[in-house]
Amino acid sequence: MQATHIWDKLYLHRTKVVFALLILLLAKPALSQRNVEMNNPNYDDRFLSYGFLIGLHTTTYQLKYSDRFVSRELDTLYSISPSWSPGFSLGFIVNMNMSEFLDIRLLPKVSFYEHRLEYQSLDSTPLEELVETTVVELPLLLKYKSERRGNFRMYMVGGVKPGFEASGKNDVDEVSKENLDIKAFNLSLDVGFGIDMYYPLFKFSPEIRFSKGITNMLDGDNDLSAGIDRLNTNTVTLYLLFQ
Repeated sequence: MQATHIWDKLYLHRTKVVFALLILLLAKPALSQRNVEMNNPNYDDRFLSYGFLIGLHTTTYQLKYSDRFVSRELDTLYSISPSWSPGFSLGFIVNMNMSEFLDIRLLPKVSFYEHRLEYQSLDSTPLEELVETTVVELPLLLKYKSERRGNFRMYMVGGVKPGFEASGKNDVDEVSKENLDIKAFNLSLDVGFGIDMYYPLFKFSPEIRFSKGITNMLDGDNDLSAGIDRLNTNTVTLYLLFQ
């Protein structure tokens, strides 16, 4: 049983490891530069710069059981298990240069999410609840940059990300008239890191960002939410930014 538990943990963190390896592979050509001609040497002197982004993410709910979960009322419910699901986002970049090492950036984007919960009961087959949402998000981030070396520079970002559901639906694989009721607004705290790579005509930045939802997404009370006290979102995203 212990070995199985270890493999489960490796499976959950597999996507994070893959994202980190992708960052390293993308950064290798820039990091290997020595005494090369600088592309766009004055690019970061602009007060305003614009661009677009593509994001590939994996996301899950973080679940906290309610007191009712251990009551006689739900004595046949064995577990409620969230799982990681892929998705993607598309958006724009508005970057304001505040100083040599500090930027403020607004990244309006549309993200497509899937969240899954599996209900295990002692007296019935497992039931999977699938929550699909399209969310308009407005991340406001601080970007702290290192000194530029050749055609690359490292950076860190952090800030808040409000999200508003544009459309969504709850689909249950098994026959059921009850769906999990989820709030239409979410607020997350974001932190991440990336590498700016300067090319003759544009700047390319691969970035990994971790997002922790602080809003309890559970809204309403029915059979599927009876054993749950809180639902928060956890998301890991690989962004490809072009400016």
